[in-house]
Amino acid sequence: MITYSTLYVLAGLLFAIFAVLTLRDWTNPKNYTTALFWGLFATSFLAGDLIGDLGNGILVLALALVAGTGGLGMGRPDTTSADDRKAFAITFRHRLMIPALMIPAITLAGTFVLPAIPIGGEPLVAAKQSTLISLAFAAIAAGITAMILFRQNISAPFQEGRRLADTIGWAALLPQMLASLGAVFALAGVGNVVGDIASQVVPHDSLLIAVIVYCVGMALFTMVMGNAFAAFPVLMAGVGIPFLIEDFGGNPAAVAAIGMLAGFCGTLMTPLAANFNIVPAALLELKDRNHVIRAQIPTALIMLALNTALMYALAFN
Repeated sequence: MITYSTLYVLAGLLFAIFAVLTLRDWTNPKNYTTALFWGLFATSFLAGDLIGDLGNGILVLALALVAGTGGLGMGRPDTTSADDRKAFAITFRHRLMIPALMIPAITLAGTFVLPAIPIGGEPLVAAKQSTLISLAFAAIAAGITAMILFRQNISAPFQEGRRLADTIGWAALLPQMLASLGAVFALAGVGNVVGDIASQVVPHDSLLIAVIVYCVGMALFTMVMGNAFAAFPVLMAGVGIPFLIEDFGGNPAAVAAIGMLAGFCGTLMTPLAANFNIVPAALLELKDRNHVIRAQIPTALIMLALNTALMYALAFN
């Protein structure tokens, strides 16, 4: 059976290749420390289970030390130039989209097909893990297709990946770290603390105020944690379940789904949601890294108000 462990190995090998290529890139003035950073990140995937909690904690501190002291630099990977990319766009036109469109298509197909393939009496992939594993297979298939279609050598995807990783820098780690933070908060009982505070603030006879506290809280916690999935267990345990579902008889599916949408409004307004806000600014080489966030704030506030109204209107009988 294929499990997430396979994906960890693939991700670890990818970042290990980035580290080796960076170490050999003398155009990067900080090639040693940059290679160390990606090498440590690769270690977290390849040997995270072996080094234990203390080892992983030290590894994370080392990553923060390298990034926090300005140890990340930019090299010039052996890849296509801006003029080359313009020429490719003129030559291949809409065919450039084939690898990109393959990813969602293969992911969707694999989600349903892979769990139905039996291997030794067990499914090839567990249904709960099929989507992420299918996404990894889709990315590999798209990369191979791109190399063949555009006649690139085998190093091209790794050099382009390294260029992208260097452009994003330490922000590439934020989604993984913030998701872990959500689990830590849940285990630490932060949801119970939030529930105690909410019980003193929210009137037990006011559904509207309870809904506002939950939806706005989801947005605010998402802004702090950078990830609505990390904020969800905290707010659901502290406000969603005890107030909206148990006290006011809310529909659990509606409370959870609309609550997540309210959290995503917070995603649009925080630099901690690096993959949504910092990465686009870096890829577009914007001088103001917060420009994307400022442009999204009006939309986020409008959507937060609409989601709050939708929950109040639809989640309760």
